[in-house]
Amino acid sequence: MIQFNRQFDPHKIKLLVFDLDGTLIDSRLDLVHSVNAMLRHYGRPELPGDVVASYVGDGAPMLVRRALGDPKDEKFVKEALDYFLGYYRVHKLDNTHAYDGIRPSLAAIRDSNSVVRKMAILSNKPVHPSRAIVEALGLSEFFVHVYGGNSFPTKKPDPEGVRKLLHEMKTHAHEAVMIGDSSVDVITGKNAGMWSCGVKYGFAPHTLCEAPPDVIIDQPKDLAELFAAR
Repeated sequence: MIQFNRQFDPHKIKLLVFDLDGTLIDSRLDLVHSVNAMLRHYGRPELPGDVVASYVGDGAPMLVRRALGDPKDEKFVKEALDYFLGYYRVHKLDNTHAYDGIRPSLAAIRDSNSVVRKMAILSNKPVHPSRAIVEALGLSEFFVHVYGGNSFPTKKPDPEGVRKLLHEMKTHAHEAVMIGDSSVDVITGKNAGMWSCGVKYGFAPHTLCEAPPDVIIDQPKDLAELFAAR
């Protein structure tokens, strides 16, 4: 189902900027396993999967900090982050997959012939694993850029990353949409003057109540219905 909170014409959109985790890919299990491997390494109790998933969205440093209970020892946090990243680097594709319906939706958007549309990814996940996952899952053909949480001095919801994409694509903000599963993505779009699309199938749909997107969808296949020109 597609529900508009603020009406706009999807067929006038020229740039679609996607979040990665919880939007294009289901990486939940590999993130949970990596966080819990880090906790085990330091003799800490493991966390339930739903709790770990609720910590995702603001980048790896914040994920690790939240999982550790926000310790004051910054050296320890850095060490734990390095351990997490090392473990995740090896195990990032154990269970991670594109959501059902994502690939055909991306293909339909790309191949719609009435409007030339570009697609990009802006994640708060570090850029190297982001690009490696997109490549391994065969999604890289759809995107002109894949940027991560360490591609710029700031992360979402700061608009620096999307503004860079708007500049590179020579696109006005009112011709672009930020698509994601959390309030972080919605606020990012709003901060840049873009439209926003929230997806309810991801990690943090409950946060979309905190920052309602301009349009909200239930399933990946709705992306094609919404953005692929008829």
